Amino acid sequence: MDYIIDVEDLRKVYSGNIEALKGINLKIRKGEIYGFLGPNGAGKTTTVKILTTIIKPTSGTAYISGYHIIKNQKEVRKIIGLVPQDLTVDDDLTGMENLVLQSSFYNIKREEARKKAIDLLELVDLKDAADRLVSTYSGGMRKRLDLIVGLIHDPDILFLDEPTLGLDVQTRTRMWEYIELLRKEFDKTIFITTHYLEEAEKLCDRIGIIDHGKIVVEGSPDELKSSVDFDLVELDVDNLQEAMKILVNFDAETRENKIIIKIRDSEKNVLPILKTLTDKSINIKRIHIEKPSLNSVFLKYTGREMREGESEEDIMKTMRAIRRAR
Repeated sequence: MDYIIDVEDLRKVYSGNIEALKGINLKIRKGEIYGFLGPNGAGKTTTVKILTTIIKPTSGTAYISGYHIIKNQKEVRKIIGLVPQDLTVDDDLTGMENLVLQSSFYNIKREEARKKAIDLLELVDLKDAADRLVSTYSGGMRKRLDLIVGLIHDPDILFLDEPTLGLDVQTRTRMWEYIELLRKEFDKTIFITTHYLEEAEKLCDRIGIIDHGKIVVEGSPDELKSSVDFDLVELDVDNLQEAMKILVNFDAETRENKIIIKIRDSEKNVLPILKTLTDKSINIKRIHIEKPSLNSVFLKYTGREMREGESEEDIMKTMRAIRRAR
């Protein structure tokens, strides 16, 4: 099978021996929505920057629609669209002017650009705001405009780097609808990076969980969840330290002043645990049972829940500090 994105042993090492990627392998089919799920600093944005020819890998190979990302950069850039984390639209231009300006970078004639822009603005419910300055747009409107700016030249593949970062839940849900519509209406291949579990599960046909620069597991949301053979029981108790002593023989840990226990068949096995605690005068204020989810998948394969780790900006700050120390 030919893959529209084909990556083998992709590595990126920054100066100071900082390893951002430690051998990424990816094979993504045409028309697929593929999700890169991981915390900040896992290597998601670095991967996107390499695949979109912004930076070069230290080693490894990658092909986009058969084009080598280093040897055929011009060809790759013609067939990809990129919506980065940070907004790229110009506040001093209207929505229409932003789209026409982006079109000029691809030598699209102005008349054709305006026609495409109208269709795209209508797709994301911005047609009525087409001639308003972007400075008057809400955050959600700007994100939607940024989304279609990456589509104006009709790319085969759209890279979305944290497309709903910073949006409220309602606006994020609307963005999901627009992304799904893009695949349905235009049959685009979409590569999404995210650290939102719900976003990955809602949108993606397949998910690669990346942590510390490596893909630790890959599969469809259902396949990943079916690989987890335990439930997570969260307990909020009065005496945390004493409760942990009592649960020493269980697979239990503390997190944010809560007890997290991994057990099989929680419906049957949670009652003896609760009885053990109450018999020792431990007051249980709250109990929550989580059946296998992407959160428990991440916990199984990384040993932790989704964390807010080092961002790429943190990595760059570290690199600058190393240079200053030399």
